[in-house]
Amino acid sequence: MGARWAAGVTRARAMAAGRAGAEAARRMADGPALADSLRALAGTPYRRDLDVRAEAGEAARAVTASLVWQLRVLAGWQPRPGAAAVRLLASRFEIDNTRDHLRTLDGTPQPPPLRLGALSTAWPRLSRTTSAAQVRGVLASSVWGDPGGESPAALLTGMRLSAAARTAANVPPAARWAAGEAALLTAREVFVSGGVLTAAASAHASRLLGRAAVRAADFDGFRGRLPSAARWALASVDRPEDLWRAEARWWTEVERDGLRLLHGAGLDPSPVVGATAVLSADAWRVRAALECAAHGGRAREAFDELLG
Repeated sequence: MGARWAAGVTRARAMAAGRAGAEAARRMADGPALADSLRALAGTPYRRDLDVRAEAGEAARAVTASLVWQLRVLAGWQPRPGAAAVRLLASRFEIDNTRDHLRTLDGTPQPPPLRLGALSTAWPRLSRTTSAAQVRGVLASSVWGDPGGESPAALLTGMRLSAAARTAANVPPAARWAAGEAALLTAREVFVSGGVLTAAASAHASRLLGRAAVRAADFDGFRGRLPSAARWALASVDRPEDLWRAEARWWTEVERDGLRLLHGAGLDPSPVVGATAVLSADAWRVRAALECAAHGGRAREAFDELLG
C-alpha cells in the first residue's frame, strides 16, 4: 500500500503542477477574442477535445470534460481510499449529467453526458431512466439516497446536499469545504430561488449546518446561526443577491486549502484531495476567463473580483 500511495501522491502533484494557473487565466480574460483565449489553452490539459472555433458554452463544456478526464486519471493511480475520495469530490459531475438528463426528458436537447467512467456511482442506471419518478427511484436505491421529491429542484438539491454530507463524513480534509458548500446551496435554494427543502435535503443540511440555521426564517438569521465550519463561506455577504461573490470566494478558499494539502508530506489521501481541489478550482477559473473573453473583456471587472 505504501508504494501505491507514493505513486498516487506523486501523480497527484505532477497533475496539479500542470494546471493553467491564475496568471494564464488573467491573460485569457484579456484576450481580444474568445478564439485567441482558446488557442492559449493549447499547451494545457484543457486542449483535449477543444475546438478553437467553439462558442463560449461549448468551450466551457470542453474544459469541464477535460477536468473529468484528469480526475479519472488521478483516481486510477490511487489506492482504493484515494480513488473513493476523488469520486466523492467529483460528485458534481454526476449531478450535472442528471440535470441535463432531466432537461432532455422535458424535451430540451442537451450535449452528450460527461464520460464519468469510474467516477460514477449511479449514473449508468440514471441514464436509462425515462421519467423524474424513475430518477428518484434510482437515487433512493443508491448511495445518493432518496432526495424526497420528483421536481428538478428537489432532485438536484437533494443530490447536492447528499454529496456534501457524504463528503464531510468520508473525506475529513474536505469537511470544511462541504459545510461551506452546503451553506451556499441552502441559502441559494431558500433565499434566492424561494424554494423549500424536502425533508431529506433538510436532514442532510442539518447535519452540516445545524437545525437552527436550516429552520431560520430569513437570510440574516440563517447566516447568524451557522456553525463556524460553514460560517466562513458567507462571512462577507450581507444579501442573498451577492451569493455569487461568496461562491467565487469559496473556490478561492478551496484552492488555498488544496495547495496546503498538496504540499503536505503524508502518503495518504490528503495530497490527493488537495490535487482534486486545485485542479477543480483551476477549471472553474478558466471557464470564468473564457466567459470574460467571450464578452470582449466587458466582464473583466467582475472577473477580477472573482479572483480577488
